[in-house]
Amino acid sequence: MNTRAAALRVGLLLIVGVAAAVALVLFLGRDRVSDGVRYETYFRETVQGLDVGAPVKFRGVTLGQVVEVGLVTAAYMADQAVDARRPEARMVVVRWLIDPKRMGRVPDQETAITLGLRARLGSQGITGLAYIELDFVDPVKFPAEKVPWTPKEIYLPSMPSTFTQVQDAAQALAVKLQGIDIGRIATTIQAVLDDIHGELGSGSARAALGDLAALAKTLRSNAEEADLPGLSGELRALTAALRATLDSKETRGLITASTQAAERLAAATAKLPALVSALEATVKRANAGAADAQADLVPILRDARAAAASLRETSETLRRYPAAMLLGAPPPRTNGAP
Repeated sequence: MNTRAAALRVGLLLIVGVAAAVALVLFLGRDRVSDGVRYETYFRETVQGLDVGAPVKFRGVTLGQVVEVGLVTAAYMADQAVDARRPEARMVVVRWLIDPKRMGRVPDQETAITLGLRARLGSQGITGLAYIELDFVDPVKFPAEKVPWTPKEIYLPSMPSTFTQVQDAAQALAVKLQGIDIGRIATTIQAVLDDIHGELGSGSARAALGDLAALAKTLRSNAEEADLPGLSGELRALTAALRATLDSKETRGLITASTQAAERLAAATAKLPALVSALEATVKRANAGAADAQADLVPILRDARAAAASLRETSETLRRYPAAMLLGAPPPRTNGAP
């Protein structure tokens, strides 16, 4: 019985193992692309975790798979001496297939590159497996890199992965921090803290704090002596009295009368331009009449002036010769006679 039970368990384990292997093969081959458009790109960073068969995605949608991962020195520099100092000699070439049916209608290669289509490495969670991620980015920030050889497949420029960008930023920050004299800064801060402690202990800052405490105490005592609750009650009573006054019949009547007076004043003010125009016309007419009267009076005044002169001469003659009115003019003078 024990032998038969052990054999049964072994058989079940074999069946389960074969089924798991078949499921694993189906799982790994579910997105395999057997035919499509071939592309290639080049990375200056490590491609750890990226293997043949890794998916190629656009915005999370699988469009193809990686078919080759290698070094540029083997793909394009096998027949020439390699200078390890050249950046191109340390590049990794990655080729992949894209299923046109999954991609649909897209712009041509040059247009897509001009619009910012780039390839970068992506990471699948915490598994460490990498994949190729396609996306449109800022072409000015990530320009298309020119290579000194002719690509064998359709060339799509790459850009640094998010991890590499963060790593580069951290390294740049570390370089900047290395140029900062941390010890000197710490010494300066300690000196400043010592000065502050000294001022608070015995300097002018301590006196200022004492003055502030005394001022706060004085303000507290003044507030207690001012009877703020009573003052608040008086203010409320005054507010109520003002409200009652404003709501009274006399105040409303005064406001109504003021409104009516303002309206009448506005009406009178509106009539002022016409009145001013009439006064100006009257003044003009008066000025014209005065000019005419002055023209008529000039001859009369001239005749009156002549008559007054004649009367003055006659009066002077009568004063000197009273008999002239009866006897006529005086006799003419002789030579030497008075």
